[in-house]
Amino acid sequence: MTKLETKLSNEIEHGKKISKNAEDIWGWSSPAGQIRAQRRAAYFIDLAKLNAQSKALEIGCGTGLFTKKVYEKTKAQITAIDISEDLLAIAKKKLPELNFKIDDAMALSFENNSFDAVYGSSILHHLDFDKSLEEIIRVLKPGGRFVFAEPNMINPQIFLQKNIPAFKKWMGDSPDETAIVRWHFKKLMQEKGFTKIKIFPYDFLHPAVPKIFIPLVKKAGEIVEKVPVLKEIAGSVIIYGEKPKD
Repeated sequence: MTKLETKLSNEIEHGKKISKNAEDIWGWSSPAGQIRAQRRAAYFIDLAKLNAQSKALEIGCGTGLFTKKVYEKTKAQITAIDISEDLLAIAKKKLPELNFKIDDAMALSFENNSFDAVYGSSILHHLDFDKSLEEIIRVLKPGGRFVFAEPNMINPQIFLQKNIPAFKKWMGDSPDETAIVRWHFKKLMQEKGFTKIKIFPYDFLHPAVPKIFIPLVKKAGEIVEKVPVLKEIAGSVIIYGEKPKD
């Protein structure tokens, strides 16, 4: 079995393992997690410029949490994919009117120049970066937009979680997942042909923050996000890029 085949097998098994309580494991079901999810979905909608005429591909849709949020706000023509049949079964129940399918983000089944936008939440760090970026730019239309939210490797908790196997297992991660170092990832995107690249750290609202403290932590986080150096340890990064126009 090749390294990529092993990675896919691990991710399929991971999806099977977490499917019954995936959104709890990912931190989206807590009061703070729900606020974080709303903000993240707004980034997808605004940066990808999604509307009812947009043809969008969501990679790693999981349980359809962000598919639902984006679709309800935009009515975009969304095709949502995941490698996990177990997670997709949950997503399909939420939005039976949309096109959900099993597909490999490192070998997409779609034609060249198919989508106005490709977006995803916390999925690239599960994939081979080279393969997935090559496939995404291939299926984007000229001028198409790339928007992803990913864990930030510079964040202390994320660094430990992605690099210490025992901690990774305890936190519910899959064996192969990593995180994003934004300077390195920008360089890789440039090599793959993306332009107008912006990668910025954001999000200091941890999903475990008690409800009573959310307003205070949220406000403090918004301030720190504007402070050079300190902002670099935010929990996530937003990644934006475009496929060059012909």
